[in-house]
Amino acid sequence: MDFKLLKQLYKIHSKSGYEGKIISFVCKWTNKNIQGAKMELDWNTGNIYITKGTAKTYPCMVAHLDQVQKYHPTDFTVIETKDLLFGYSPTERSFCGLGADDKNGIWLCLQCLQKFNEIKVAFFVGEEVGCIGSSKANMEFFNDCRFVIQPDRRGNTDVITHIGFMDICSDDFIKDITPEKFGYTPTEGMMTDVEQLKENGLNVSCINVSCGYYEPHTDNEFTDKNDLMKCLDFIEHIITSCNKVYPHEPGRMKGYDCQLVWWEQYEEMYELVRDSLISDPTLTPTDLHSFYHEEYPLLGLDDFAMICDDAMAELYYERNEDAA
Repeated sequence: MDFKLLKQLYKIHSKSGYEGKIISFVCKWTNKNIQGAKMELDWNTGNIYITKGTAKTYPCMVAHLDQVQKYHPTDFTVIETKDLLFGYSPTERSFCGLGADDKNGIWLCLQCLQKFNEIKVAFFVGEEVGCIGSSKANMEFFNDCRFVIQPDRRGNTDVITHIGFMDICSDDFIKDITPEKFGYTPTEGMMTDVEQLKENGLNVSCINVSCGYYEPHTDNEFTDKNDLMKCLDFIEHIITSCNKVYPHEPGRMKGYDCQLVWWEQYEEMYELVRDSLISDPTLTPTDLHSFYHEEYPLLGLDDFAMICDDAMAELYYERNEDAA
């Protein structure tokens, strides 16, 4: 696998609103390596649309070009230790976020562009600040797509089939992709481009898949290469096996289902807040809300305040227990 390409992507800093360098890199790489592909750059948005081959219908992948980290030191480098990749600044002696969210997704899209004869790929700007690019997507590009896959989820086990109380794929599609055979489980997720495409009226099944990055949006972000390859195997399986169109009209969850999703987000956020307060007890609910609210949009500032109170109380109790 071309992990050299992955490291090249990591080294290109592309904070939201400043994606010019990564746009240029993807366009040049595609022109050089994907012969005969039709590529369209939307100069108004920065979105990139690529079609390889001629077919009645296409598998489709999407990824976003921006990253949360607002700063890269001039000596930013990618360190590889066994199967892990992380960013580091020798001068500052500090870890640096890779932007693996979602450069892992970009890399996966480029790998599949190389492997498959007929495929469509779209890259969007501004996902991290509200799905800016995908909200202005050229929806005609997706008219002949069988399904849409976005690799933009942390970890190595999730297949996102519901986002924001909206289902984004059909039961038929979930059944045919056999996620359990590849160690994946259908679950709910957060706002990302495939949700926005559904909001735009996309009428085929979509999923968002865990692609091997961890601790996203932080300087401690890292990638597990084995989990990234696991994702690639799963996506290649879907593209190879799912040769029909998987129509789907989104439906909204209501009532009890909404409450379940909120509690799942709350419990997940509690663990993150607890770990954050252990590392830095000076963090406030406002700090944490600012840091995580894009990934956990259902949780407001009041929710974060309550989570902080509960986490601090638990930590205080644990310290007193240890002292006793």
